[in-house]
Amino acid sequence: MKVILASDHGGINLSKEIISLLEELNIEYEDTGCNCEDSVDYPDYGIPAAERVANGEFDRGILICGTGIGMSIAANKVKGIRAALVHDVFSAKATREHNDSNMLTMGERVVGPGLAREIVQTWLGTDFQGGRHANRIGKVTDYESN
Repeated sequence: MKVILASDHGGINLSKEIISLLEELNIEYEDTGCNCEDSVDYPDYGIPAAERVANGEFDRGILICGTGIGMSIAANKVKGIRAALVHDVFSAKATREHNDSNMLTMGERVVGPGLAREIVQTWLGTDFQGGRHANRIGKVTDYESN
């Protein structure tokens, strides 16, 4: 599995925690920033990362900003992306099982480092169930194509 990671200034500390987890799990990743505390615009980081997941360069992506909301909105503008804003372990599991989410967004100002690690580990380790859920994802994909 290859994972792309991006954050804005509001998510750099949590992204460092997630990088540590990815290294512990021996998961190949690329961190595309930002690596500064100066104010930056989340679409400048979230959209390019989402495009790289959508084009198949990465299997999944993790985006972090202050709340996770901005990154989620930006990523979901990219065709083929199903970014889920997650702040609990149950939702991390459900969004993989039911929605086949390919991007995870979180907020550093909302989720602490320990919980974030649990969320990411659950999200990365959960498979899509398919079945009736695949039909629903197909409806979303069909709508995107129009």
